[in-house]
Amino acid sequence: MKMIIGQPVHEEQTVQLEAALKMSREAELILFPEGYVKEWQLMDVCHLAEEYSMYIVAGYKDSSLKDRAFIADPSGRLILDRNKTPEHSGLYQPSKVESNGNKLGFILCREVFQGLEGLGEEAVDFIFNPIGVGMFSEHQFEDWTSEARNIARSQRAFVIGASHADGSYRNCGFSIPIAYCFDPEGNPIFIHKSDERIILLDTERKTADILGFLQQKI
Repeated sequence: MKMIIGQPVHEEQTVQLEAALKMSREAELILFPEGYVKEWQLMDVCHLAEEYSMYIVAGYKDSSLKDRAFIADPSGRLILDRNKTPEHSGLYQPSKVESNGNKLGFILCREVFQGLEGLGEEAVDFIFNPIGVGMFSEHQFEDWTSEARNIARSQRAFVIGASHADGSYRNCGFSIPIAYCFDPEGNPIFIHKSDERIILLDTERKTADILGFLQQKI
């Protein structure tokens, strides 16, 4: 499968998502970060999925500003929509869904640290990890990518994640934007650290090509 992996900046509209959708007509799926979409934009995003005949995988803020996970399929249907799992809890379900022969898994942001036990043993092809903001330290960056690698090996699946290019954890003022992909053996196809370029991932060839930057930071 060919996928667009985007690291937008936070915005009130979906300008960067629409720009990214236009970057490659070859792509079948686009991954954007946790919280990029607002609840009132969700149906518009589903229409974009149908217009571009592409899966859109991301997270959105509901009316109470709680984070939720979602996948819209190429026909514009929401095939996954659930709350983010609290810390120290079992991973909320559904976290796996099958669509048009594609077996998709979902771990929202820090759920990456709940994924090894929570995802279960059901086979899956791809696991997506939309992340809110970048890492707050080099140590967290290493822990995060190490856990994603372990999940890829355990699930025998591609594990792909991306954060926003701006913002910081609890407004601490420090952030390392992150995007990554590990193959089913746990080998990195790419690991981007403070590299905000948009990526075209080809999982069949196990290659990652740079499409360029999204618009200037807002």
